[in-house]
Formats: sequence, structure tokens, C-alpha cells
Amino acid sequence: MLLALAVVLIVAAAVLTARGWDVRLVLLAAAVVLGMAGGYLPDVSRKFFDTFSGETYIIPICSAMGFAYVLKLTECDQHLVRVLVAPVRRVRPLIIPGVVLAGFVVNIPVLSQTSVAVCLGAVVVPVMRAAGFPPMVIGAALLLGASVGGELFNPGAPELNTVKDATGTDVLTLARVHLPWVVVPQLVVSTLVFWGLCRWWWKDRETASLGASGQPELTPSQARGDDGATRVNWLKAAVPLLPLVLLVLSGPPLKMLAIPPHWLVEVKVPDGATENQRAKAVAAAEKAAGGRMVGLAMVLGAAVAAAVSPRKAGDSAKAFFEGAGYGFANVVSLIVIAVSFGKAVELAGFGDLVKQVVATAPWLRVPLAVVLPGAFAAACGSGMASTASLYGFFHQPDAPPGVNEDVGALVSIGSAAGRTMSPVAAVAVMCGRLTDTTPWALAGRVAVPLLAGLAVVIALRMCGVL
Repeated sequence: MLLALAVVLIVAAAVLTARGWDVRLVLLAAAVVLGMAGGYLPDVSRKFFDTFSGETYIIPICSAMGFAYVLKLTECDQHLVRVLVAPVRRVRPLIIPGVVLAGFVVNIPVLSQTSVAVCLGAVVVPVMRAAGFPPMVIGAALLLGASVGGELFNPGAPELNTVKDATGTDVLTLARVHLPWVVVPQLVVSTLVFWGLCRWWWKDRETASLGASGQPELTPSQARGDDGATRVNWLKAAVPLLPLVLLVLSGPPLKMLAIPPHWLVEVKVPDGATENQRAKAVAAAEKAAGGRMVGLAMVLGAAVAAAVSPRKAGDSAKAFFEGAGYGFANVVSLIVIAVSFGKAVELAGFGDLVKQVVATAPWLRVPLAVVLPGAFAAACGSGMASTASLYGFFHQPDAPPGVNEDVGALVSIGSAAGRTMSPVAAVAVMCGRLTDTTPWALAGRVAVPLLAGLAVVIALRMCGVL
């Protein structure tokens, strides 16, 4: 009965969200109803407050959004985008895949997909409009590039912390070893399919703006990459990459930059502790400092951004905390609610059902690890929330080394694809605003390319290629 109620509530939540209800209100109400029906409302309540105050999400997300706001204030993000987009504009047939790849690259250091869409759109939307691309193609290219999964290569991504907490594997190993095998095929396949569909859309609806080659014609100034913008400041263009460099250098296996744990957390060593006890205390402090290291890297990046833009440095602290507040209100809040709803669904028996299905038919573990998080992310609009809520359904404590990490990569990429296809995702709403289109239309345009990419990833993984 509880499982049936959970299914009904999931369907009802999807319908109400599609009708414009706030997804947080809908999922919270569903979690409360399910918790009351099952008699485990206290468990849902504890999960709510644990996540509401959890450093795993709050520090990385809020500090990353604060950093993104400072980059926007100082225009450092604009200079990085110009560096990435300028070569593409000189090669006319590669504009569409170039925009997607530029968004993917910018999303690596800038964890917020919405911020990526804003800084990328400010540069490419005017150029693509002048080149004759229809608004729907421009918006879909922005959405796909900003949200397909570039953040999964950043050790500070909250999805990686979810897998790390369950497996003990450090986030740098996850980003360097386990994620590329699924993220790169997804990126390549979805970009190629999207590119092909764009050519069909051009020929079908925008033939008047195309040249004889079937591609939009660029003016000489656009072909040179001169859109009237200021020249690229290479120092500013490098600032967005600084936190990523710091995280890579300070984490394993390099550990070239040693950050004392007591800078971030208090190292509690009991009086008269043995050498072994002291080592354990230091190890515990280092583990707790992991999430705060992301925050430190973002704060240092924001400070450098302010330093290279002295005229705007006075407003940098205000911008940082405005971004942090935006991150909590629009990202962390959604994760809190989605994780609470996921806990309610798990206690209703859905998690056990998934584990039983996987135990009975192990070959279903791979497709389910991609499809279920993707569907959940499409409903709630958050890939981070989907990974945090559903990864536990597929984690096996007795699995051989590396198996749970690989499954975590599949859950993460499925969640990222679901978020990108979600019309309620903040990045889809922003891309719609930037291009005067609707999130529903943009989500429909990227759905087929993303599903094609996921299908290839699942097939390669099940065949043992990945």
C-alpha cells in the first residue's frame, strides 16, 4: 500500500509541477503525506534538518554560487567565455558544437549551470542571432552545454561528495578516474545528435537566413570574432580556473599544496593521546575539512577576482554573499526537499524494491542507475538532489572495489541529463529568458540528444566497453 501511495504521489507531484506549482512545496507535501501514512514522519523530519544544515551541500554550493556572482561582477567569466568562443566563430560549421563545448568547459570551474548559461549567453546569443540561428537553437545549445555534466569534472561537485561519503573514495579520484568514462561519451553523442538535429531544424524553418552552404552566414566582423566587446584580459580569463587548480593541487594523488586541517576545522586530540590516537584525530579532521576546502578555494578565487578588478572590488563581498544566498534559496533548498522526499520514498519500500530487482536481475543495475535518477531529476529540476536521494538505492556495501564508484558515475550522469531535460530546472528557465523561448520547448529540443547519449553509455557499459 505504501509503495502504491508513493507511486501516486510521484505522479501527482509531476502533474502539479507541470501545472506551475512550486516543486519544493509539492515534494515537501508529498514527503509529509507519505511519512504520516507510513508512520515514519520523524525519520523524514530528521533527514530534512540533517540536509538543511549539512556541510556536504551548503558549503560547496553556496561558496560556488558566491564565486560565480563575483565572476559576474568583475566580468572574469565573460573573458573566459570570449577565449573559448572566439576560435569557434571563425569556423562557421562548428558554431553549434563549439557553443556546447564552451558551456561544458565553463561549467567545470563554475559549478552553477545557471551562472554558466548567463555568462555564456551574454557573449554567444548576440553573435548567434546576428548569424541567423533561430532562438530555439540558441537556447537549446546554451542549455545543453551549460548542463550536460561539466561540473562532474570538478572535485568540488556535491554529487562527488555524495559518492565519497558512501564509498570513502576521494573526490579527485572520482573526477579523474570514474567520471570521464561516462561523461565524455554522453557529451560526444549528445552533441553530435543535437548538431544533426539543428541542421534539420535550420533547413525546415530558417532557410531564409542561411547561406548557400546550408549554414548561417557570418559578417566579416563576426568571422573575425569582433563583436564590439572589449579585448580579452587573459589574467581575468584565468581567474575562474583558480579554484579548480587549487583543489587539484591540494588533493590526492598530487598533494602539492598542503592546507593544514586546523585552518578549516578544529583538530581535537585528547590529552595524553597516543600517537595512533593522534593520527586518527588528524585523519578525522582532514576528512571533515574536505568540503570546507571547496569553500576555501572559492573564497580565494573570489578574492583574486576582486584583486584583478580594483574598480569593482568594493562590491565583491556583497556580491559573494548575494550569490551564496541565491545558492541556498534556489539550489540547497531544492536539494533539502528532494532528499527528504527521497527518504520518504525509500522508507516506503521503494529502495528495497530496487535492490531486490537488482539482486534478482543484476544486468538491470546499470540501466536503472541511469534511468531512475534521470527521471527524478527531470521531475524536480536538480541533478544534485537526484544523486543525493537515489544513489543509496544502488550502493552495495559488499561490492568489489571500484564498482560502487562506477555506479555513482552512472547515477551522476543520469541525474545531469534529467536536470537538463527538466522544464522546471533553473538553468532551463534562464536559457528561456535569454532567448525569448520557453523552458518546455528547450527541454524538448535537448531530450532526444541526451537520451541518445544515455543509451550509448548504458550499452557500452553493459557490453563491458566502459
